[in-house]
Amino acid sequence: MTTATETTKTPADFWFDPLCPWAWMTSRWMLEVEKLRPVEVRWHVMSLAVLNEDKLDTLPENYANALRDAWGPVRVVIAAQQEHGDEVVGPLYEALGTRFHNQALPRNRETIVAALEAVGLPAALADYADRDTYDTELRASHKEGIDKVGQEVGTPVIAVPGADGEQIAFFGPVVTPTPRGEDAAKLWDGTIMVASIPGFYEIKRTRTAGPSFE
Repeated sequence: MTTATETTKTPADFWFDPLCPWAWMTSRWMLEVEKLRPVEVRWHVMSLAVLNEDKLDTLPENYANALRDAWGPVRVVIAAQQEHGDEVVGPLYEALGTRFHNQALPRNRETIVAALEAVGLPAALADYADRDTYDTELRASHKEGIDKVGQEVGTPVIAVPGADGEQIAFFGPVVTPTPRGEDAAKLWDGTIMVASIPGFYEIKRTRTAGPSFE
């Protein structure tokens, strides 16, 4: 069995929106995979607000309002990346996601500041939640991920090497609860396997359970 102690690591690019509970579930799986397989996750932001900005008038009112509020956290993450480097993206996502999802804290400035401070970043980065300073960079990161899979999906997006080494991207996997141990490793192995099949696009079934943050 291949283990995570081997020196050559497979890159897995992962696009997330901090507010998406399903992306959070999948990200926890990827951290588990890093312990069990020679994999390195590279974190990137995408935005459900950007993805749906032209559809707000056709969406249910509560979801449309949630999308308008979704600009703040992802703007803070992209600002942190631009001002402090790529290496802060994963830890900040961890801090935000733990508070938003596991702890069900309000998705407000106070929670964002607590997350920033937990990973040693300036609290002033929270000011970017209401600024468009780095929206060009946010849209570029979003576009990079979504262009790999198409407009009909959401977050997460994961890109892994295919059979010829070229990246193959998928929406998902969408899973609950987060697979642990050998289950996590098997799901990763399956992801790599289907990525190696030319012309493979989709496996799907209707969700019958919500996110379980156990």
